[in-house]
Amino acid sequence: MAENKSKENAERVGTVGETGALRRGSKKAKYELRLYVAGQTPKSLTAIANLKKICEEHLRGQYHIEVIDLLKNPQLAQGDQILAIPTLVRKLPEPIKKIIGDLSSTERVLVGLDVRPPIP
Repeated sequence: MAENKSKENAERVGTVGETGALRRGSKKAKYELRLYVAGQTPKSLTAIANLKKICEEHLRGQYHIEVIDLLKNPQLAQGDQILAIPTLVRKLPEPIKKIIGDLSSTERVLVGLDVRPPIP
């Protein structure tokens, strides 16, 4: 119930021409991602842009991104235990994983999402 309520209250951000969440592919996306940000700060905007770029290059047609602005909905931070922002949460596939920062290191994000194995 709390999960559905948090989705209803989430602030969804898209690019021009898109509506709702940033979605590519079918309704059953393989990667369900939530990006927690705080307003339209440079770090937040960088994280959104970096995530969109990474997903388009490496997860095309397999992802769904939900951007949650904690300035508008601070109560939503509790559900995913968000302590720093921006934070990316991979809800699916399980297990849940978190990546903190502006997502500027593509390799770190891909390893964190289990898209690519860590380099030994």
